Amino acid sequence: MSTIRDVAKLAKVSTATVSRVLNNDTKYKITDETRERVWQAVTQLNYKISASPKRKVTPKDDAESKSHIKIGCILSVTKDKYNDPYFMSILSGVEERLLSAGYNIAFIRTGIELNDNKVLFNTFSEPITGLILMESLNSETYEYIRKQVPYIVGIDTERGDIDNVGYDHYHVASMAVNHLIEKGHTRIGYIGGSGLTSNLKDSRRYRGYYSTMHAAGLSVNSDWVIDCMWDEAVCIEKVNHLCKTRNYPTAFFAASDLMAMAALNGLYNNGISVPHEVAVIGLSNIEVSKYSNPPLSTIDIPTKEIGMVAVDNLLDRINGNVLLPKKVILPNRLVVRSST
Repeated sequence: MSTIRDVAKLAKVSTATVSRVLNNDTKYKITDETRERVWQAVTQLNYKISASPKRKVTPKDDAESKSHIKIGCILSVTKDKYNDPYFMSILSGVEERLLSAGYNIAFIRTGIELNDNKVLFNTFSEPITGLILMESLNSETYEYIRKQVPYIVGIDTERGDIDNVGYDHYHVASMAVNHLIEKGHTRIGYIGGSGLTSNLKDSRRYRGYYSTMHAAGLSVNSDWVIDCMWDEAVCIEKVNHLCKTRNYPTAFFAASDLMAMAALNGLYNNGISVPHEVAVIGLSNIEVSKYSNPPLSTIDIPTKEIGMVAVDNLLDRINGNVLLPKKVILPNRLVVRSST
Protein backbone atom coordinates (compact mmCIF):
# COMPACT_ATOMS: atom_id res chain seq x y z
CA MET A 1 0.00 0.00 0.00
CA SER A 2 1.30 3.43 -0.94
CA THR A 3 2.43 5.87 1.77
CA ILE A 4 2.54 9.63 1.96
CA ARG A 5 6.29 9.38 1.33
CA ASP A 6 5.62 7.57 -1.96
CA VAL A 7 3.26 10.36 -2.99
CA ALA A 8 5.81 13.03 -2.05
CA LYS A 9 8.56 11.25 -3.99
CA LEU A 10 6.46 10.88 -7.14
CA ALA A 11 5.23 14.49 -6.96
CA LYS A 12 8.76 15.72 -6.12
CA VAL A 13 7.61 17.61 -3.02
CA SER A 14 7.94 17.22 0.74
CA THR A 15 5.57 15.08 2.80
CA ALA A 16 4.48 18.29 4.54
CA THR A 17 3.40 19.74 1.19
CA VAL A 18 1.43 16.57 0.40
CA SER A 19 -0.31 16.84 3.77
CA ARG A 20 -1.18 20.49 3.19
CA VAL A 21 -2.65 19.76 -0.25
CA LEU A 22 -4.72 16.84 1.03
CA ASN A 23 -6.04 18.87 3.94
CA ASN A 24 -6.61 22.01 1.85
CA ASP A 25 -4.32 23.99 4.16
CA THR A 26 -4.15 27.58 2.85
CA LYS A 27 -1.73 28.85 5.50
CA TYR A 28 1.22 28.28 3.17
CA LYS A 29 1.24 29.32 -0.50
CA ILE A 30 1.26 26.34 -2.85
CA THR A 31 1.17 26.80 -6.63
CA ASP A 32 -1.57 25.26 -8.73
CA GLU A 33 1.08 23.27 -10.60
CA THR A 34 2.30 21.72 -7.32
CA ARG A 35 -1.25 20.88 -6.23
CA GLU A 36 -1.91 19.22 -9.57
CA ARG A 37 1.27 17.11 -9.27
CA VAL A 38 0.24 15.96 -5.79
CA TRP A 39 -3.26 14.97 -6.90
CA GLN A 40 -1.87 13.17 -9.93
CA ALA A 41 0.47 11.22 -7.67
CA VAL A 42 -2.37 10.41 -5.25
CA THR A 43 -4.54 8.93 -8.00
CA GLN A 44 -1.66 7.18 -9.75
CA LEU A 45 -0.51 5.47 -6.53
CA ASN A 46 -4.05 4.79 -5.32
CA TYR A 47 -3.08 6.46 -2.03
CA LYS A 48 -5.64 6.50 0.78
CA ILE A 49 -5.50 8.58 3.95
CA SER A 50 -6.69 5.71 6.07
CA ALA A 51 -4.50 2.67 5.87
CA SER A 52 -7.20 0.44 7.35
CA PRO A 53 -8.20 -2.44 5.09
CA LYS A 54 -11.42 -2.21 3.10
CA ARG A 55 -14.32 -3.64 5.01
CA LYS A 56 -15.62 -6.98 3.74
CA VAL A 57 -19.38 -6.92 3.40
CA THR A 58 -21.31 -9.96 4.60
CA PRO A 59 -24.96 -10.47 3.79
CA LYS A 60 -26.77 -9.71 7.08
CA ASP A 61 -30.26 -8.36 7.42
CA ASP A 62 -29.79 -6.42 10.63
CA ALA A 63 -29.75 -2.60 10.59
CA GLU A 64 -26.22 -2.42 12.03
CA SER A 65 -24.81 -4.32 9.07
CA LYS A 66 -26.67 -2.11 6.57
CA SER A 67 -25.39 1.07 8.20
CA HIS A 68 -21.86 0.12 7.13
CA ILE A 69 -22.87 -0.29 3.47
CA LYS A 70 -22.34 2.93 1.50
CA ILE A 71 -23.68 3.18 -2.04
CA GLY A 72 -22.89 6.10 -4.33
CA CYS A 73 -24.10 7.23 -7.73
CA ILE A 74 -22.34 8.89 -10.67
CA LEU A 75 -24.57 10.75 -13.12
CA SER A 76 -23.94 11.37 -16.80
CA VAL A 77 -24.96 14.99 -17.30
CA THR A 78 -23.20 17.71 -19.27
CA LYS A 79 -24.32 20.78 -17.34
CA ASP A 80 -27.02 21.36 -14.69
CA LYS A 81 -26.64 18.44 -12.31
CA TYR A 82 -30.26 17.85 -11.35
CA ASN A 83 -32.07 19.34 -14.38
CA ASP A 84 -31.91 16.43 -16.85
CA PRO A 85 -35.30 14.66 -16.62
CA TYR A 86 -33.95 11.47 -18.21
CA PHE A 87 -31.28 10.86 -15.58
CA MET A 88 -33.48 12.20 -12.78
CA SER A 89 -36.05 9.53 -13.62
CA ILE A 90 -33.37 6.83 -13.46
CA LEU A 91 -32.14 8.31 -10.18
CA SER A 92 -35.67 8.21 -8.75
CA GLY A 93 -35.79 4.48 -9.49
CA VAL A 94 -32.42 4.01 -7.83
CA GLU A 95 -33.49 5.91 -4.71
CA GLU A 96 -36.85 4.17 -4.45
CA ARG A 97 -35.31 0.71 -4.68
CA LEU A 98 -32.52 1.51 -2.22
CA LEU A 99 -34.94 2.99 0.33
CA SER A 100 -37.22 -0.06 0.10
CA ALA A 101 -34.20 -2.24 0.86
CA GLY A 102 -33.14 -0.08 3.82
CA TYR A 103 -30.29 1.89 2.23
CA ASN A 104 -29.58 5.52 1.28
CA ILE A 105 -27.44 7.08 -1.44
CA ALA A 106 -24.18 8.14 0.20
CA PHE A 107 -23.26 10.64 -2.53
CA ILE A 108 -24.14 11.79 -6.05
CA ARG A 109 -21.40 12.99 -8.38
CA THR A 110 -21.11 13.65 -12.10
CA GLY A 111 -18.42 12.47 -14.48
CA ILE A 112 -17.40 16.08 -15.05
CA GLU A 113 -16.98 16.70 -11.31
CA LEU A 114 -14.73 13.65 -11.01
CA ASN A 115 -12.36 15.06 -13.62
CA ASP A 116 -11.10 17.17 -10.70
CA ASN A 117 -8.61 14.89 -8.93
CA LYS A 118 -9.31 16.52 -5.56
CA VAL A 119 -13.04 15.78 -5.86
CA LEU A 120 -12.26 12.25 -7.06
CA PHE A 121 -9.95 11.54 -4.13
CA ASN A 122 -12.22 13.07 -1.50
CA THR A 123 -15.27 11.20 -2.82
CA PHE A 124 -13.57 7.83 -2.48
CA SER A 125 -11.31 8.52 0.53
CA GLU A 126 -13.75 6.57 2.73
CA PRO A 127 -14.73 2.95 1.98
CA ILE A 128 -17.58 2.78 -0.55
CA THR A 129 -19.34 -0.57 -0.85
CA GLY A 130 -21.20 -0.14 -4.12
CA LEU A 131 -21.68 2.26 -7.00
CA ILE A 132 -24.36 2.92 -9.61
CA LEU A 133 -22.40 4.23 -12.59
CA MET A 134 -24.29 6.13 -15.33
CA GLU A 135 -21.14 7.45 -17.04
CA SER A 136 -18.45 5.42 -18.83
CA LEU A 137 -15.74 7.85 -17.55
CA ASN A 138 -12.25 8.18 -18.95
CA SER A 139 -9.97 5.17 -18.41
CA GLU A 140 -7.81 6.74 -15.70
CA THR A 141 -10.77 7.79 -13.55
CA TYR A 142 -12.59 4.50 -14.08
CA GLU A 143 -9.57 2.37 -13.13
CA TYR A 144 -9.03 4.44 -9.98
CA ILE A 145 -12.66 3.97 -8.90
CA ARG A 146 -12.57 0.28 -9.83
CA LYS A 147 -9.77 -0.21 -7.28
CA GLN A 148 -11.71 1.60 -4.56
CA VAL A 149 -15.19 0.11 -4.93
CA PRO A 150 -15.77 -3.66 -4.79
CA TYR A 151 -19.23 -3.64 -6.41
CA ILE A 152 -20.18 -1.51 -9.43
CA VAL A 153 -23.21 -1.73 -11.72
CA GLY A 154 -23.29 0.39 -14.85
CA ILE A 155 -26.25 1.99 -16.58
CA ASP A 156 -25.57 2.09 -20.32
CA THR A 157 -21.80 2.25 -19.84
CA GLU A 158 -19.46 0.55 -22.28
CA ARG A 159 -17.52 -1.20 -19.51
CA GLY A 160 -17.55 -4.95 -20.07
CA ASP A 161 -16.07 -5.94 -16.69
CA ILE A 162 -19.17 -4.89 -14.71
CA ASP A 163 -22.91 -5.57 -14.87
CA ASN A 164 -24.81 -3.17 -17.13
CA VAL A 165 -28.50 -2.29 -17.32
CA GLY A 166 -30.05 -0.27 -20.12
CA TYR A 167 -31.67 -0.43 -23.53
CA ASP A 168 -30.61 -1.27 -27.08
CA HIS A 169 -29.50 2.10 -28.49
CA TYR A 170 -29.14 0.75 -32.03
CA HIS A 171 -32.59 -0.86 -32.01
CA VAL A 172 -34.48 2.18 -30.70
CA ALA A 173 -32.85 4.40 -33.33
CA SER A 174 -33.94 1.93 -35.99
CA MET A 175 -37.50 1.93 -34.56
CA ALA A 176 -37.65 5.73 -34.77
CA VAL A 177 -36.29 5.96 -38.32
CA ASN A 178 -38.54 3.13 -39.56
CA HIS A 179 -41.54 5.01 -38.16
CA LEU A 180 -40.57 8.08 -40.18
CA ILE A 181 -40.03 5.97 -43.31
CA GLU A 182 -43.46 4.36 -42.85
CA LYS A 183 -44.89 7.88 -42.73
CA GLY A 184 -43.46 8.42 -46.22
CA HIS A 185 -40.29 10.37 -45.36
CA THR A 186 -37.13 9.81 -47.41
CA ARG A 187 -35.14 12.92 -46.40
CA ILE A 188 -34.44 12.26 -42.73
CA GLY A 189 -31.95 14.11 -40.52
CA TYR A 190 -30.33 13.14 -37.22
CA ILE A 191 -29.80 15.23 -34.07
CA GLY A 192 -27.56 13.98 -31.28
CA GLY A 193 -24.31 14.45 -29.41
CA SER A 194 -20.88 12.92 -29.17
CA GLY A 195 -19.69 10.85 -26.23
CA LEU A 196 -16.22 10.09 -24.85
CA THR A 197 -14.80 9.64 -28.37
CA SER A 198 -15.95 13.17 -29.34
CA ASN A 199 -17.29 11.67 -32.57
CA LEU A 200 -21.06 11.59 -32.99
CA LYS A 201 -20.78 8.91 -35.68
CA ASP A 202 -19.33 6.46 -33.15
CA SER A 203 -22.55 6.48 -31.12
CA ARG A 204 -24.83 3.44 -31.28
CA ARG A 205 -27.88 5.62 -31.91
CA TYR A 206 -26.26 7.25 -34.92
CA ARG A 207 -25.22 3.85 -36.26
CA GLY A 208 -28.82 2.65 -35.89
CA TYR A 209 -30.03 5.69 -37.83
CA TYR A 210 -27.38 5.33 -40.54
CA SER A 211 -27.87 1.58 -41.07
CA THR A 212 -31.66 1.83 -41.19
CA MET A 213 -31.48 4.61 -43.79
CA HIS A 214 -29.17 2.57 -46.00
CA ALA A 215 -31.19 -0.62 -45.54
CA ALA A 216 -34.16 1.33 -46.91
CA GLY A 217 -32.09 2.55 -49.87
CA LEU A 218 -32.04 6.14 -48.55
CA SER A 219 -28.98 8.39 -48.51
CA VAL A 220 -27.70 10.27 -45.47
CA ASN A 221 -27.06 13.95 -46.10
CA SER A 222 -24.23 15.12 -43.82
CA ASP A 223 -25.76 18.62 -43.75
CA TRP A 224 -28.72 17.14 -41.89
CA VAL A 225 -26.63 15.38 -39.24
CA ILE A 226 -26.50 17.79 -36.30
CA ASP A 227 -24.05 17.35 -33.44
CA CYS A 228 -25.52 19.64 -30.80
CA MET A 229 -23.32 18.27 -27.96
CA TRP A 230 -26.52 17.59 -25.96
CA ASP A 231 -27.04 21.34 -25.58
CA GLU A 232 -30.53 22.69 -26.33
CA ALA A 233 -29.25 26.17 -27.25
CA VAL A 234 -26.76 24.70 -29.74
CA CYS A 235 -29.51 22.52 -31.20
CA ILE A 236 -31.82 25.50 -31.74
CA GLU A 237 -28.99 27.51 -33.30
CA LYS A 238 -28.12 24.74 -35.78
CA VAL A 239 -31.75 24.09 -36.69
CA ASN A 240 -32.15 27.87 -37.24
CA HIS A 241 -29.18 27.78 -39.61
CA LEU A 242 -30.68 24.95 -41.67
CA CYS A 243 -34.00 26.77 -41.85
CA LYS A 244 -32.37 29.98 -43.08
CA THR A 245 -30.52 28.09 -45.84
CA ARG A 246 -33.83 26.41 -46.82
CA ASN A 247 -31.83 23.19 -46.90
CA TYR A 248 -33.56 20.99 -44.38
CA PRO A 249 -35.04 17.47 -44.36
CA THR A 250 -38.71 16.57 -44.09
CA ALA A 251 -38.11 14.72 -40.80
CA PHE A 252 -35.68 14.58 -37.88
CA PHE A 253 -34.84 11.77 -35.50
CA ALA A 254 -33.47 13.40 -32.33
CA ALA A 255 -31.57 11.05 -30.01
CA SER A 256 -33.17 12.58 -26.89
CA ASP A 257 -36.51 14.20 -26.15
CA LEU A 258 -34.83 17.38 -24.91
CA MET A 259 -33.05 17.80 -28.25
CA ALA A 260 -36.27 16.97 -30.11
CA MET A 261 -38.14 19.71 -28.23
CA ALA A 262 -35.30 22.13 -28.92
CA ALA A 263 -35.68 21.27 -32.61
CA LEU A 264 -39.44 21.93 -32.36
CA ASN A 265 -38.60 25.34 -30.92
CA GLY A 266 -36.21 26.12 -33.75
CA LEU A 267 -38.71 25.05 -36.40
CA TYR A 268 -41.51 27.06 -34.77
CA ASN A 269 -39.32 30.18 -34.64
CA ASN A 270 -38.81 29.88 -38.38
CA GLY A 271 -42.49 29.41 -39.18
CA ILE A 272 -42.09 25.78 -40.22
CA SER A 273 -45.15 23.65 -39.48
CA VAL A 274 -44.72 20.34 -37.60
CA PRO A 275 -45.48 17.70 -38.80
CA HIS A 276 -46.83 19.08 -42.13
CA GLU A 277 -43.48 20.45 -43.35
CA VAL A 278 -41.05 18.71 -40.99
CA ALA A 279 -41.79 15.76 -38.68
CA VAL A 280 -39.85 15.21 -35.45
CA ILE A 281 -39.46 12.09 -33.30
CA GLY A 282 -37.51 11.98 -30.06
CA LEU A 283 -36.17 9.33 -27.72
CA SER A 284 -36.85 8.56 -24.04
CA ASN A 285 -40.49 9.66 -23.46
CA ILE A 286 -39.74 12.05 -20.60
CA GLU A 287 -42.87 13.29 -18.84
CA VAL A 288 -42.86 16.76 -20.42
CA SER A 289 -42.69 15.37 -24.00
CA LYS A 290 -46.46 14.82 -24.06
CA TYR A 291 -46.97 18.55 -23.37
CA SER A 292 -44.72 19.95 -26.10
CA ASN A 293 -46.26 21.82 -29.05
CA PRO A 294 -47.16 19.64 -30.84
CA PRO A 295 -47.00 16.63 -28.48
CA LEU A 296 -43.82 14.72 -29.28
CA SER A 297 -43.68 11.28 -30.87
CA THR A 298 -40.92 9.31 -29.17
CA ILE A 299 -39.55 5.92 -28.13
CA ASP A 300 -40.38 5.06 -24.54
CA ILE A 301 -37.38 4.13 -22.37
CA PRO A 302 -38.34 2.59 -18.98
CA THR A 303 -36.01 4.93 -17.10
CA LYS A 304 -37.31 4.39 -13.59
CA GLU A 305 -37.22 0.62 -14.04
CA ILE A 306 -33.64 0.85 -15.32
CA GLY A 307 -32.63 2.44 -12.01
CA MET A 308 -34.53 -0.17 -10.00
CA VAL A 309 -33.05 -3.13 -11.89
CA ALA A 310 -29.55 -1.64 -11.50
CA VAL A 311 -30.01 -1.54 -7.71
CA ASP A 312 -31.31 -5.13 -7.70
CA ASN A 313 -28.17 -6.22 -9.52
CA LEU A 314 -25.92 -4.24 -7.20
CA LEU A 315 -27.47 -5.68 -4.03
CA ASP A 316 -27.24 -9.14 -5.60
CA ARG A 317 -23.48 -8.62 -6.03
CA ILE A 318 -23.09 -7.27 -2.48
CA ASN A 319 -24.89 -10.36 -1.21
CA GLY A 320 -22.39 -12.70 -2.81
CA ASN A 321 -23.20 -13.25 -6.50
CA VAL A 322 -19.83 -13.79 -8.22
CA LEU A 323 -21.01 -14.94 -11.66
CA LEU A 324 -19.66 -13.32 -14.82
CA PRO A 325 -20.77 -9.73 -15.56
CA LYS A 326 -24.16 -9.60 -17.26
CA LYS A 327 -25.97 -7.16 -19.51
CA VAL A 328 -29.68 -6.52 -18.90
CA ILE A 329 -31.60 -4.95 -21.80
CA LEU A 330 -35.07 -3.58 -21.01
CA PRO A 331 -37.83 -3.37 -23.64
CA ASN A 332 -38.97 -0.24 -25.48
CA ARG A 333 -42.09 0.89 -27.32
CA LEU A 334 -43.01 3.43 -29.95
CA VAL A 335 -45.20 6.30 -28.72
CA VAL A 336 -46.90 8.07 -31.62
CA ARG A 337 -48.14 11.62 -31.01
CA SER A 338 -48.78 14.66 -33.18
CA SER A 339 -45.20 15.61 -34.16
CA THR A 340 -45.03 12.86 -36.78
